[in-house]
Amino acid sequence: MERTPPDRRDLLRACREGVVAICELAAHFSDWSVATPCREWEAIDLAGHLRCVAENFHEYLNDAPSSRLSRLFAQDAPAALLVRQLSRQNAAELAVLPPATGREHIVAFAVSAEAYADRLPDVWDEAYLSYRGTKLTAGDYAGAVCVEWHLHAWDLARALDKDHRPSRPDVIEAAWRTGVPHLPAPAGGDRWEAVLRASGRAPDWQPS
Repeated sequence: MERTPPDRRDLLRACREGVVAICELAAHFSDWSVATPCREWEAIDLAGHLRCVAENFHEYLNDAPSSRLSRLFAQDAPAALLVRQLSRQNAAELAVLPPATGREHIVAFAVSAEAYADRLPDVWDEAYLSYRGTKLTAGDYAGAVCVEWHLHAWDLARALDKDHRPSRPDVIEAAWRTGVPHLPAPAGGDRWEAVLRASGRAPDWQPS
């Protein structure tokens, strides 16, 4: 798989764009119990997940290259097993998250996500994790962070019967190729829709 990384400035810009999109979409929710494209998650669950993930990224960076995430990937386990293990981690963290409104979760997410983006330039080339011989730096893994924000921006948008599309789908596709070594690369057709499909999402998902 080709792993040509996106330009650093383009990637950091795309990361911040994803955070802004999430915050802008959150302002449109009056009912946080609506369904999202994330199976079994309502919008309130997705907001809590975003908060947890943003906080986790700081932990992973603090502990790199020996973080719990890097130890998980170092098992070189099949992708399906890694996905299940990460899903269990997500569920456990949501279960102990303090009660809060959706908007409160999003505010906490935004603070953590912006602070993470601020940290990245100084640690860009530092070792982060390794998976089946593919070594990632913190800058490489920023691709996974960027993809995470834009995918969940799309999830929130679809829950509102709106749409989200990154301004640079080519950057998001390249970010996936360098930051997500355990899953198949996006392939074919529209680049953004290819990323959605690679993540297991249906680009034509409709709210019920």
